[in-house]
Order: sequence, then structure tokens, then C-alpha cells
Amino acid sequence: MLEKNIRIASDAEIVDEAIISRRSVRAFLPDMVDDDTIRAILAVAARAPSGTNMQPWRVYVTKGEVKQRISDAILNSGIRAEKAEWDEYRYYPDQFFEPYLTRRRANGFGLYGALGIGRREVDKMRAQHDRNFIFFDAPVGMIFTIDRRLNQGSWIDYGMFLQNIMVAARGRGLHTCPQAAFAPYHRQIRPVLDIPEEEIVVCGMALGYEDTSKPENEFRTDRAPIEDWVRFAE
Repeated sequence: MLEKNIRIASDAEIVDEAIISRRSVRAFLPDMVDDDTIRAILAVAARAPSGTNMQPWRVYVTKGEVKQRISDAILNSGIRAEKAEWDEYRYYPDQFFEPYLTRRRANGFGLYGALGIGRREVDKMRAQHDRNFIFFDAPVGMIFTIDRRLNQGSWIDYGMFLQNIMVAARGRGLHTCPQAAFAPYHRQIRPVLDIPEEEIVVCGMALGYEDTSKPENEFRTDRAPIEDWVRFAE
């Protein structure tokens, strides 16, 4: 029994570390990630649960010239992020309210503060946001889609799949950044990857090795204490 408990504690520590160390990295090294590693991450991530095992995810893995074409299509579109139309699905509410407004502001101020960008330096903020569209220099950029005929339950399943990718990446010494910012640019992305019209672009994700020299990667978000959002009922 003692050996079993030690093994359980060790396994929990490994899993917890992968989860806790996962964060949105916004500057990557150019070091390439081999296809076998990417396949292994996606294969284990696909063990995510889905209603009646429908497995609603579809993934486009891009590198090199194709990834660059996605970046060019978006950045040359002339559509600023604040003007981009969320016409396939809505990620955020039309108007933020508490406690979400405060959390959102703290996230933005914290990131831009780490970069030395002041609250009125709009051009610098825009330039930093545009780095989304080059996948923050990551060597691998993934675009995720879902069949538009599926309902909300499949989107919940999709979130578990995405989390599995990010945790599996940590287990291999890699980092990620999930990026909803790609969703409004589906018209620019679709022809590059030949995405069928029945698929909605859910998000993108950068994958690679963290550049620890960059100040934006020193930024850490906090989490509300468990007492704020959990109730135990007996």
C-alpha cells in the first residue's frame, strides 16, 4: 500500500506540474518541432472525451511557407483586429461586466507592463497583438476547425481536446499559446488551407520552445481563490 501511495503521489506531481506550468507563451525560439512529436501530441490529445465519441476536432498543422502565407494573408488584409468581424461565433460578450472586466484589464495591463508598453501607446499595443498572426515566431502554427452543423456540446468537447494538446506539449518540454484571434480572419485563412465552408475556424495555436530571454514570457496570470467559485454541498 505504501508503494502504491508513493506512486500515486509521484504521478499526481507530474500531471499537476504539466498543468500548472502551462501558460500562454508569446515568444518562441526558431527551433523546429519534428512531425513525429506533433503527431504524438495530437494522438494523445484525441483521447479527450466527446459526446458519443463524435471527436469533433479537425486540425491543420502549418510550418514554413504555408504558415507564412497565413500570416501574410491576415496582416495584408487591411483589417485591424478591433475592426475584425466575429461573424462565425462570439468569443466575448458585447459588454464586459464584473468580475470578468477586472480580470481582463489586469491581464492586458500585466502583459503590456511586462513589455514596457504604456496605457496610451496604442500603436505598440497593436503591434504586439499583430504578433498573434505570426504565431509569436513559433515554428508550428495550428488552425482548429469544427463542423458548423454541430452544437454547443461539441464545442465543450473541443475545449478538452485543446487543453490536452497544451498539457501534452508541456510533458515534452514544449510550450503553446491558444489564439482565438485567428477566428475573425477565417476568410483569409480558408483559401490558404483549403478549408471547406462547412467548417468554422475555432482558433489557432502556436507550438514550440519558449524564448526565455523575452520579457513577455516573464508575465504570469493569477487565479481567483477556490473559495470564490466553488461550493461544496452535502
